[in-house]
Amino acid sequence: MAEKTSFPKVDFVPATAEDYEEVMSISGGIYNGVDYLPFRYHAWLKDPQRRMFLAKCEGKVVGFESFILVDDGTTAVMQGLRIAPWMRGRGLAGLIQKFCFNTLHSDHPEVKRARLTRAENPPAAMLTKYKVINSKAVMPLHLPADRLEAVLNLMESRVNDLDRSKNLTILGAEEILRFFEESKSREELLSGGLLVQGWLPLTTHKSNLNLLLRRQIVWIYSHPGDSNDSASSSRVTTSCGGTQAYLQGFLSLGTPAYPIPLAEGVHRLDIDLFGNDPSCAKVHILQQLKIAVQALPAGIGIICILHADESLRTELGQLCEGVTPFHVMKEQMIMEMEI
Repeated sequence: MAEKTSFPKVDFVPATAEDYEEVMSISGGIYNGVDYLPFRYHAWLKDPQRRMFLAKCEGKVVGFESFILVDDGTTAVMQGLRIAPWMRGRGLAGLIQKFCFNTLHSDHPEVKRARLTRAENPPAAMLTKYKVINSKAVMPLHLPADRLEAVLNLMESRVNDLDRSKNLTILGAEEILRFFEESKSREELLSGGLLVQGWLPLTTHKSNLNLLLRRQIVWIYSHPGDSNDSASSSRVTTSCGGTQAYLQGFLSLGTPAYPIPLAEGVHRLDIDLFGNDPSCAKVHILQQLKIAVQALPAGIGIICILHADESLRTELGQLCEGVTPFHVMKEQMIMEMEI
């Protein structure tokens, strides 16, 4: 397909395994080296729910985009947008979006909305089309291989008796399904009914469950009232900012750590937190880190990206004080538009 633009000619074609190197060549420096696409690209090609496209100009790859059909096929989540450096600021991103939407209209007419995640300060033009439906604080940390044990010990020393009173349950497939079925738990913890895992924003529609289970995520849950001090599970605490009511229960999702372009011997770990109890948040982060570190080969460091309710930023900052921050983003925004 070709479109008339300020470029000589733009063609859109399906992406293939053979296009990997060219796509990577236009992705240099994205997300300050913690880009997920190099690791995900070939797995995405095998996903029957996903479609991947290239934009080509004069035979060269100048753009990339993909979408995955979720929510029982009614939503397309846009992921992986890439624009070649020499083509940025010339309208190519809008052209790629138009092509994807035309493809959705023609091939997937059941799709009613598009959804995506962005870091803070999205382009003004995007805000005129998309509605921001949720946002979370993002706290990226650098844990070098030779500091992993020291960092875990440091965090452990900052977990007090109240924090330790929170019981944690690692959920298996049946328990995850039960969580999806318990509407009260979902509504309490998931703002807007969204479960965002590793920057993939999903509703808790049962059709999304298989997609999540395939990702080998570590699910940890603190049940409401399930603690060594049951009175603490529904506390109301007064701080300098006023009275804070904590939600019932807490959920965390840990992505298996995977290699990134930043440097050899560095992997990325995303920990998504759901709930606003700082005691739960601390012990969940510590447990997710311990599980991830145990699974790492020797000599591997981590860029750990925490995604949490904005109200937790200060206390999690205190938990992580002395751990090197990694500057890539501060906020995760979930955006949606009807199509």
